[in-house]
Amino acid sequence: MLRVFFLFTLSAIAEIAGCYLFYFWLRRDGNWWVLIASLASLVLFAWLLTLHPVATGRVYAAYGAVYVVVSVIWLNLVDRSSMSGLEWAGLLLALAGMGLMVSGWTIAHK
Repeated sequence: MLRVFFLFTLSAIAEIAGCYLFYFWLRRDGNWWVLIASLASLVLFAWLLTLHPVATGRVYAAYGAVYVVVSVIWLNLVDRSSMSGLEWAGLLLALAGMGLMVSGWTIAHK
């Protein structure tokens, strides 16, 4: 399960960074290297998706939970937005849901 979580986390970081850099390029900077970094990050994200155990709704639903967690942490670290206790609780719930979904994969495939 740790391998899957690590892969989900890398995928989320690549996706968020690629979208953030594109936004940065479009709205603030305009340098070509920022656009290239954005595209490289999104290509990495697409490649990482091919490494997931299976391409099914189960995988993408579990990935969605990790994406939410990484997005809020990105918001906190990069955009310097503070988080409430309820947001932290929501992140823990999302992670717990991902854990339940991933642990169910082995049961469903036996």
